[in-house]
This record gives sequence, C-alpha cells and structure tokens, in this order.
Amino acid sequence: MPRVINLNDSLENLYGVGPKFAERLGKFSIKTVMDLLWHFPFRYEDFSNISKIGDLKIGQHAVIRGEIVSVKMWKSWKKRMFVIEALVSDGSGSIRAVWFNQRFLITVIKKGITVNLAGKIIETKGGLTISHPIHEIITSLKKDAGDLRHTGRIVPVYPETRGLTSKMLRFLIQPLLKNIGSLEDPLPEEILKSSNLPDLETSLQAIHFPETLRQAQAAQKRFAFEDLFFLQLVNFRQRLRLAREKAYSAEIDLEEIKEMLKKLPFELTRSQKKSLWEILRDLKKSHPMNRLLQGDVGSGKTIVAILAALSIIKDNKQVAFMVPTEVLAQQHYNTFKKIFSGFNKGAGIITSSIAKVFYGDGLESDIKKSEIIKKIKNGEIKIVFGTHSLIQKYIKFSSLAFAVIDEQHRFGVRQRADLLKNNKSGIEIPHLLSMSATPIPRTLTLTVFGDLDLSIIDELPKGRKEIITKIVSPLNRDKAYAFIRDQVKKGRQIFVICPRIDADSSANLPDGTGRSSAPAADDDLDSRATDFSLSLGDQARWRSETFRAADWRSEIKAVKEEYEKLSQKIFPDLKVAMLHGKMKAKEKTEIMKKFKDGEIDILVSTSVVEVGVDVPNATIMMIEGSDKFGLAQLYQFRGRVGRGEHQSFCFLFTDSSSQTTRKRLHSLIEAKNGFELAEKDLAIRGPGEFLGESQTGIPDLAMKAVQNPELVKSGREAAEMILKKDPELKNYPLLKKRLDSFEKKVHLE
Repeated sequence: MPRVINLNDSLENLYGVGPKFAERLGKFSIKTVMDLLWHFPFRYEDFSNISKIGDLKIGQHAVIRGEIVSVKMWKSWKKRMFVIEALVSDGSGSIRAVWFNQRFLITVIKKGITVNLAGKIIETKGGLTISHPIHEIITSLKKDAGDLRHTGRIVPVYPETRGLTSKMLRFLIQPLLKNIGSLEDPLPEEILKSSNLPDLETSLQAIHFPETLRQAQAAQKRFAFEDLFFLQLVNFRQRLRLAREKAYSAEIDLEEIKEMLKKLPFELTRSQKKSLWEILRDLKKSHPMNRLLQGDVGSGKTIVAILAALSIIKDNKQVAFMVPTEVLAQQHYNTFKKIFSGFNKGAGIITSSIAKVFYGDGLESDIKKSEIIKKIKNGEIKIVFGTHSLIQKYIKFSSLAFAVIDEQHRFGVRQRADLLKNNKSGIEIPHLLSMSATPIPRTLTLTVFGDLDLSIIDELPKGRKEIITKIVSPLNRDKAYAFIRDQVKKGRQIFVICPRIDADSSANLPDGTGRSSAPAADDDLDSRATDFSLSLGDQARWRSETFRAADWRSEIKAVKEEYEKLSQKIFPDLKVAMLHGKMKAKEKTEIMKKFKDGEIDILVSTSVVEVGVDVPNATIMMIEGSDKFGLAQLYQFRGRVGRGEHQSFCFLFTDSSSQTTRKRLHSLIEAKNGFELAEKDLAIRGPGEFLGESQTGIPDLAMKAVQNPELVKSGREAAEMILKKDPELKNYPLLKKRLDSFEKKVHLE
C-alpha cells in the first residue's frame, strides 16, 4: 500500500484487493477509494468493554482477552462439519472457544498467542463456551483501541453481500484512513460552524472507527446533513434553471373560467378551486411551471387539470395528458368527452392499440395511428391523451404549451428535453403539471420533490361516504364471502386484488412488509418502466428483468388460482372474470368495459387496477394477502370503490398473526386522510422502502435523515442561504465541484 492514497485511486491497485475481491466490491458500485470510504456502517457493535473470563455469565454477549492454552480440530460425527476448539485463559479463569466449518483457523489460532474474542457465552457439556466468536490477534504492536479493528472498541457493521463481510471491509478501510492524503471539505466553514458539524477528516474517522457512539452519531449527522444540503442545492438549482427558460404565457380570462365552472354538472370543492387558481397563476408566467397536484383517490384532480388545459388552448396551443396505462388514458379521454361534449377544437387519444379523434357533439372516429400523428403535428388536435408513448420521437407537436403527467412524481430534465425536441414551437418549454394520488410526507416533499411547487386537494367531493374498512382473519373468511354474495344480489360489483405468491416475497425486505413488487403491465415497455401506479421503490425492482419475469409469473399464477377458486367453488353462480398485466391491451380494455357496464360481478385482478380505474357501481374492494402490500398501495386500491352513491367496503384479508402486521393494517383504518397515512407509512417502513433508494439514488444516511424534520429544515436553509449569496457558486469552487458530481449520482427523475 502506498504511503499516501488519493480518493480517486482505483481499489484494484491497493494491497489486499485482488480481481475477485474487486468484483465483490463492485456489487455495491465500490470501485475507488472514495467509494469505499463512503460505504458507511449501518450500525455499531459495542465491543469496547473487555470482560474477565471469571465473571462471564450464560447468555452474555462479551469480549474477552486471553492466551490460547490449547487448540485442536476435529470433525463432528452427526453433521460432518469441521470444528475448531480452543481453550483460552486470562488468569481469572478459562473458557472454551468453538468455531464451525472454518478450517483455516487452525493455522491462525495457535497455542501461546493472545487474542480478543467477541461472541455469545453458552453452556455446553464441556462448561462455559464462547460460540463462533469474532477473533482478533493481539501483538506487541497492537495494544490500544485505536489499532484494533474487530474487537475491544466500537466496531462498525457494514452492508454486506455474499463473500464480502464487515470484517473484510474493516480490514481495508482502517489502513486507508491512516494513509489517505489531505481531504478538502466541500462544506464551507461557515456552514460547519453554523450547523455545529465536524469537518470531513474528523467525520470519516469517526463514522468508521469511533471511540464512542456519540462520535459516530455526530459523524452520521454531518454526512446526512451534507447529503440533504446537496439535495436541496440540486432542487434550488433546477428551479433557477427553469426560471431562465421560456414558456408560453397564457392570458387567463377569469370570466371565461367562471362560465366553465357554472356549466359543470357538479360544484368544485374549496381546495379544487384553490389548486386551479394556483395552476392558472403559474400558466400566466413566462417561465415553465413545475407543479405537483396531490389529492386522495377520487378527489377530482383530473377535472382541475382539464379546466387548466382548456384555459391555455389559445393561439393554436396544445396540451398533452400522459398516464401510466392504456386503461387510464381511455378513462381520462372518456371523462373529457362526457363533461365537455361541446368541445370542437379537436381532442384525441393515442396508445399502443387505440387511436381516436373527438370533435364535439358526438362526432368521434377511429382513425389510423399515422393519421392521428399527422393531426397532432399540424395542430388539428389541441388536447391529446395517451401513455408515455406521447414523448416518443415519432410524435411531433405543432405547439405544445402544457403537459399533464398523471401518477408520475418525476418528469425531469431529460423528458422535458424530449418534449422540446418534438415541439415545433421553438424555444418555448411546456408548462408541467404532475398529478399524484399517492400522498407524500412533508419532509419528502421538501427534499426529494423540493423543486416542485405543491398544490393539495385535501377534501373529497360532497356526498362521498367513508369506506368501511375491515381486517379479515381466516376464521371470518366465510362471513366475508356471504356478505359479498349479498352485495352482488343487491346489484353491486366486487374487486378482488391478488399479490404475487412467491414464497420469499417478503424475505428480502428489511421490515418484512413484503410489498408486492409486480406492477401493472402496459403494452409498451416505456410505459411499464415508468408505471407510477407503484411506489418508486417498486419501480426500481420493476426495471430488473429478473424480477419482472418472476413477478409476472407469480402474480398471474395468484390471479388464476384465485379466479378458479372463486368461480368454481365459492361463487359458481356469479359472473367472475380475471385481469392481469400479461393480457393483450384489447382484451384488458374489453374486460374493463364489461365490468363497468355491469356484465361482470367479480373482477379478480393484479395491481393493474391500482391507478385510475373508475367503476361507480363497485362497492367492495377485497384484498388477498393485504400484508404483502405497502400502506400507500392499499390506500390506492381502497380508493377504487366509494365512487358512487352506495356504501362501500374494503376487506383486508390476511393469514398473518403478527402484531406488527395487524398494527400496520390498522393504520389504514385509523388514518383520517392519505397524508396522515403517508406519515405512518414512512414511520413504519422508513424512507428507503417508501421511496426506493435504487430509484432515486439518494444516499442511505440522507434517506434516514428525511425523517428528521429539523435536519431537513437546516439543510434547506443552508442551501438557500448559499445560493442567495452566490447563485453560480463562483466563490465556492469545491462546493460546486462536489455538487456537479452529486447531481450526476442522484437521479430524481
């Protein structure tokens, strides 16, 4: 190992890192010294107190220091494994130490050496034994805690993978910290002082090898603050960039808006009117709007967006409505035709299998895709509904001024650039309105979505009844089926949602929530890959071909099995159908049409119905394996019912007897609204599972810190202060360099 090491040095050049080890490190994207040093521990073991062997008690987790009196290796007769057994003494007593299947230790643990051992004290036939302990050899050069790595100190525990243990990482990191060159701190000194944070060198040493837990916590706070600070800088920077761009400045005629509102078949709620005004105010500005419209399922976000769209269709301007699925695109298009039947300026829908144009007063025609693409290009169609195929290169707009994105929180720089390329209007960038029924906790709004302005619809339309939600145990399943049959007799319809049935569906989730990670499949891959009917964390997995194939098979199998059970055994006299993402678009559309028209009593489905499907006569949402979904997803499912005049119900079926599961499901019953539920979901699952680190690229410590409102606030204030003082960061070259690098790593789109 060279005497001085630089952060950008490749790990392959370091002592102790061969090709195989480098490959294992690569699983965590660790390729350079900096990558390794920023691979932080996620917890610590306190092995700082060394106990005397004579004082040890059964069940105790302890660290001892003693001399190896004897050592032998033998093979167990029952399990046919090699056992290393040593006798260790420290003057106060002796104890056996036992390791299993670690034959190499016979060449390491030798008679006469002094070792530190950390492990659990158990009682065996041979007396007190320290079972499978962590070991560290003590030499004359290694006497104080500062030189120890694995015992006799606060020991870091890192995220691990097969063939890459915390012990290996400690072996690499400790000498690096001693031989690293001088480090330039990207955080300005004024920020460190005002926020009472340690400098970079102190923090790196303390986060990996702290002398006390308090030191580790201070270092964690520093790095969490740093990441939150840079996240806010990215957000403010994006705002500044958009403020410099040009957008169409709409002339908003308030009297015209009032006339439109009078003609609606219903009255807008107070928060709908407030949100509409906020959007219209942005559309008047000459730089692009970047706004997120949040509201519970069924709160009326779509009508607000359509009203805003109608106010901008002047001077030959166009509007695009983009949604995750074909079913939802068609629903928005049909809603528009129904409410604005007199619209005669051209409205259209284009998906992988549908191309239609509507000219008002019932004039509608199916046309070829090539024809609708031509009409969009020459400006004949002013409002077009579709999936994300709308931003494909073959679709050109005459003058796109406004884009509405449903259930996608992120529509970033790259996608805006795609729209600009496809827009003949020149330098003008479209205004953007994102809509979401997935409530986002305030701290996440300030950090991850901090570049978006926020409008909230926090009330449901008048006359909506509260959905009665019940947790159904296996003992009450037959009662629930009887109730469902009674509802069908009354003319109502039922949704049944199935999770994927992989036996390990929850094994790889840190909190065991076991959310379903299989999304609704649409017909074009681009639409599937950005399906925001899922939480962002689920999308990250969805992008993996391996998970995608497994989840499809699993969900489809679950749906088929449930369909056969309900149609053949439970409700053989009722009309039962199934729906899943592998079906062709035409088949899915046909099934949904039959369900909406009342020709199907019970629809068994995957999460394809999570977003946007509106069937007012459906009054029961029955969710199988409800413990395998996240709260936000369950909330979306429940919102599919309660859309009509009849009382609606949501049945959460679960076979789990876990108190944690029951508590989590009860949160859905107790929460007064989606935003309260989102806060609970964040607290239970943590931001990593709520958002998905793989999707956002946000560092682990920042993800955890999102739950600390004070730290979020201080990071935001520091970022705002720096940029107000120096928008281009000319006086902060180190900060600017680090920010440029950080911005490439986080992908908030």
